[in-house]
Amino acid sequence: MPTPGEKLRALIENGEHFVAAEAYSALTGRIVQHVGFKAAYLGGHACSAFHYAVPDNGSFSQIEQIEQAGRIAQAMDIPLVADADTLGETVADAYRLTKMYVAAGIAGYHVEDEVNPKHSKHVNGLCSIEEMQCRIEAGVKARGDSGLVIIARCDELYTSANGGGGTGSIDEAIRRAHAYAEAGADAVVFASAPPEQQMQVIPHMKIPVCTLGFNLPDTRFTLSTGWGWVSAAVNHLKMARELMETGSVASAMGAFTNFPEKYDLIDQALYDDLIVDWADRVGKPTRPNHAR
Repeated sequence: MPTPGEKLRALIENGEHFVAAEAYSALTGRIVQHVGFKAAYLGGHACSAFHYAVPDNGSFSQIEQIEQAGRIAQAMDIPLVADADTLGETVADAYRLTKMYVAAGIAGYHVEDEVNPKHSKHVNGLCSIEEMQCRIEAGVKARGDSGLVIIARCDELYTSANGGGGTGSIDEAIRRAHAYAEAGADAVVFASAPPEQQMQVIPHMKIPVCTLGFNLPDTRFTLSTGWGWVSAAVNHLKMARELMETGSVASAMGAFTNFPEKYDLIDQALYDDLIVDWADRVGKPTRPNHAR
């Protein structure tokens, strides 16, 4: 049976563009698999905000990310890509955390070159090319024969004016991406960069390119995030306000009846059958229905 990493590699090598759809929980992982996506993606901000109510600016740890990613991966048969931020602060972190991602069943991750604290008001810049190469090489060494896909995230086009660490140089983005490929990266992503800038870089790439948030020509896959956890939080906020103001949630009255897939997604029939079989064999009573 192929490993999660091998499944993801097969999708990439197939050459047909695919979308790794947002999955920020075990249930949403089941949902994206259920509707037909071939891969799923757990973003750092999606996980930090939804599960821990903290920003993704360096305060959110990789241990917390791996904990949730593992739960999602174990609930699905399709491969999961995770946002691995900077893979810690040292090459020792990068090595150990990669081992942990593999053990958790993660198919691939992306590691970025921004300096912590990232995505914050601190003007941080990017780490050196050599530093990023060392992180990637540590990940390559740690993954062994698992097939884990290592995606280098180059933030050179994510400028400081927009909250990133890059300068916006096309030439520097190309130089960095080539160096990351030489270190062993399997793919590259230019995060938070305008499509027109990415289109200038993509033709020069020697390894597959993926995009974050939108599709572009001549790329292999898209990591899609933001729409799932945000809509869930917005709806929860709306209904919580309705409950506080009116004493009931009329807008949610049809939620359960309009969600018949729920029982398939949580394997209700499988567990019902296990319990009925056990009850019959040991002489316990059963009933035709289960808790709703």
